[in-house]
Amino acid sequence: MYSDEDISAAINAGVITKDNANSFRLFIAKSKATTNVDEEHFRLIGGFNDIFVVIACILLLVSVTWIGSAVNNWLGSVTATITAWLLAEFFTRKRKMALPSIVLLLAFVGNIYYSCFALLELTASGALIAAALSALGARVHWLRFKVPITVAAFIAACIGFIVTLILKFVPESTSYLSLISLISGLAVFVYAMHWDSSDVHRQSKKSDVAFWLHLLAAPLLVHPVFSLLNILDDQVNWIKGLIVVLLYILIAVASVAIDRRALMVSALAYVLYVLSHLLKDYGVVNLGFAITALVIGSALLLLSAYWHPCRKFVLQKMPLSIQNKLAPY
Repeated sequence: MYSDEDISAAINAGVITKDNANSFRLFIAKSKATTNVDEEHFRLIGGFNDIFVVIACILLLVSVTWIGSAVNNWLGSVTATITAWLLAEFFTRKRKMALPSIVLLLAFVGNIYYSCFALLELTASGALIAAALSALGARVHWLRFKVPITVAAFIAACIGFIVTLILKFVPESTSYLSLISLISGLAVFVYAMHWDSSDVHRQSKKSDVAFWLHLLAAPLLVHPVFSLLNILDDQVNWIKGLIVVLLYILIAVASVAIDRRALMVSALAYVLYVLSHLLKDYGVVNLGFAITALVIGSALLLLSAYWHPCRKFVLQKMPLSIQNKLAPY
């Protein structure tokens, strides 16, 4: 499997001409448009060697953290941060291995955050500095390695910094955490759509960046919406159940339209919880969850089987200006 970056490298090396490369890209876009829509491709693993390298990287990172922590608590995480960067120089920059790159990025940013906590202790100021430096680290990592998940990690660190800043100076704002989460989720979702619209055929790394941003936006959007309904307060009734089902249908339509399944997956737990509790209230105690999972699972499999026709139906109802910014059906 050849990536868009491989084709660009071949052009720069003079192996193929730019016109031939563009013709090849156009041919692939037309011949595999349906496949791209149905599968929602993103780079995660290229082979078992990726898993092998990840295992080795984790062993090395754990060992240097352990040894460093024996000297000083913060030294272990600082050593792991440096080690993660050095490993990325080879496995990310030279070998371009997807799964090891993701693990090393998370190890790099996560250890930056923990290092700050270890040095500054668990205080509000320490959390602010940790979030800020984590965001800065993610930004520098992106400029060097361009790992798609890095953008989502940077945005997550920025959100953590903003939330910590608000809670530090306005302590009573804890009651508005759901609203803050919802606003953050909307902002991340819009940003994800920006990346999606810049690569509607999903041929380049931009599509992978959008995938991870959608994965970040989904829980930020879904959790506050359902928590505002007090879904998890064990006081479920048929009205709440109906609202949850209607919301999930709306989320499903939105997911089909943008061709991203992250929203549906994030909301799935709430639907299963509410419907299984409703069945228990109506006497189906032992099999409530099983029946709910059977119905929802069957519906999702049916949607997956007819994903392309559903997308075609939904998009045809939308203005052409919006269709042009979404993945083709």
